[in-house]
Amino acid sequence: MHTPEVVVIGGGPAGMAAALGAWDEGARDILIIEREESLGGILNQCIHNGFGLHRFKEELTGPEYAERYSTRVRELGIAFWTETMVIDMSPDRVLTAVNANGVHQLTPRAVVLAMGCRERARGALAIPGSRPAGVMTAGTAQKFVNLDGYLPGKSIVILGSGGIGLIMARRMRIEGAEVKAVVELMPYSGGLKRNIVQCLDDFDIPLLLSHTVTRIAGENRVESVTIARVDAQRRPVPGTEQEIACDALFLSVGLLPENELSREAGIALSPVTGGAFVGESFQTSLVGVFACGNALHVHDLVDYVSAESDVAGRNAARHAAGQSFPLDGIPIATEGGVRYCVPSCVNPARVGREVTLRFRVGDVYRNKRVSVYLDDERVHTAVKRILTPGEMETVTLPGGVFAARPEASRLLVTIEEKA
Repeated sequence: MHTPEVVVIGGGPAGMAAALGAWDEGARDILIIEREESLGGILNQCIHNGFGLHRFKEELTGPEYAERYSTRVRELGIAFWTETMVIDMSPDRVLTAVNANGVHQLTPRAVVLAMGCRERARGALAIPGSRPAGVMTAGTAQKFVNLDGYLPGKSIVILGSGGIGLIMARRMRIEGAEVKAVVELMPYSGGLKRNIVQCLDDFDIPLLLSHTVTRIAGENRVESVTIARVDAQRRPVPGTEQEIACDALFLSVGLLPENELSREAGIALSPVTGGAFVGESFQTSLVGVFACGNALHVHDLVDYVSAESDVAGRNAARHAAGQSFPLDGIPIATEGGVRYCVPSCVNPARVGREVTLRFRVGDVYRNKRVSVYLDDERVHTAVKRILTPGEMETVTLPGGVFAARPEASRLLVTIEEKA
């Protein structure tokens, strides 16, 4: 039985940033548990650049970004177990972990959930047709190419225009494969604008919006896919079908926070994000358990993951030292096209200098105003030229906003007309 101050589940960018945040807050008995053979998480296979522009003010590859954190973890002597799986977390924070050395039980004072997210696979899409080799998630294809040195196809169709799908369209083109098309169900892309330009436009790869794959053909290997245009209800339009010959179909159709442990422990989860409801401290509904990174909600930039996780780790260390962070305070509501907001509530008594709200919209909006209301008073507003579901929005409110209104009962994030 081990009793560390803070246990961080997940050794990716969120987990390492949380552990370092806990260290900076004074915790010294910290343990990171990672199921892969090394720290770094998904960044180890993201060899493209574009990371670190916000956090380090320079452009890094995924492994370089991860190395900045793993180097400091090692320099400080923070303990980490790799090739270890946490298989259970009880409501009283007893963790059961398994590795080559056996079964371990841990009773930490605080836990940080930083398990990341996973991709939706074909089974979630119900695409008809045969089940040949060559159908895989974009992340699996990325691992084959960047870590294992295999080319998973020579003629590719990509379903979904999420970040990994766009990155893999470019990656496969660089490796000499032909990318026939990126097919997107929605009338807009789910990826960052810069990735659309750098990964598709710069390589003349077509992006077919409001289209989907309706059939997969092939015996042992994918031979072709049939795509069709969809209507406003996302239903295939008869007569618009076209068959595309290919030997691989990559799926980039959304990411899901990894929260099996959270669910089993009885933590309240958001039906929108799939992650936990948290307050401004990032504590969940289970006392002493904090959540951050893609296990909390899917991010578009790892820089934001690190910033958020640093706060979660610091508060986990404070809880371990005796401070209380109940999930209470002013509830945060969303309207006008805002799908969700993290955190879910804010306690004015605990807000320091500022609180950061992160949210996503549910459609494409142009020339609108993002506003935040505390009760009936607008405390923040900003005109946005464009808002898209693929890009997370951030609003930072100074702590004085809450100090001046201690009796406020509602915080609202909404989209309004610019005028």
